[in-house]
Amino acid sequence: MLERIEKLQIAILGLLLALGLIIAVKSGVSSIAKNSVAVTGSAYEIVQSDSGKLDLSLNVRNADKSKAYAIAKSQMPIIMDYLKSKGFNVEKDVDVRSANGYYSYKTGYNGMSTGEISHYNLSQQISVKSDDVEKIKDVSLDLTALMDKGLDLDVNDTSYFYSKMPELKVKLLQNATVDAKQRADAMLKPTHNRVGKIQSVRMGVFQITPVNSNDVSDMGINDTSTIEKKITAVANVEFRIK
Repeated sequence: MLERIEKLQIAILGLLLALGLIIAVKSGVSSIAKNSVAVTGSAYEIVQSDSGKLDLSLNVRNADKSKAYAIAKSQMPIIMDYLKSKGFNVEKDVDVRSANGYYSYKTGYNGMSTGEISHYNLSQQISVKSDDVEKIKDVSLDLTALMDKGLDLDVNDTSYFYSKMPELKVKLLQNATVDAKQRADAMLKPTHNRVGKIQSVRMGVFQITPVNSNDVSDMGINDTSTIEKKITAVANVEFRIK
């Protein structure tokens, strides 16, 4: 009986040793498989926008809807002459969209609408575009010249664009990957290891910001408010360690 117990103990011990060996082997394989370093590289370039767009609205308020449209029609030539004086080709550079409007109603002493028409609000949308961004900027800052003539104008949006963005993004991704390798080299140098082949690479979002901005977003930023822009690319790269 005692002999059978001893044999059983030996068998169990052997099984445990075998199981430990299997775990050790698997652990070693896992360590080898993870013999890599993950690094984030970045690159940026500052560019000048090569086109721009200015969205304006001509506003007219009149008790009579038809008169509001008539006033807007009479004021449009003033705007066109002004844009011509600024060097724009109004046939090519200016887009006049359909006007829209709504009625405002009088309110009673209790603050509630009486249902009686007070006036009609008309808004005429005008879009101006050009490859000369300085002309767009100049007009956006000089609308007082038209307001002094009795026109009610609002600048809805001023946008600046860079047409070579697709080519630049490819270049920046290449530079960001090179930067990632340089960072990996610096990290591994004290350990006397070397950077091996790329195991994986993932492109990060692009940040298009004003030059002096430090803003970042997980969704990316696409600034169109400034002529001069900073384009930043990020590459997340995993290298094999040699």
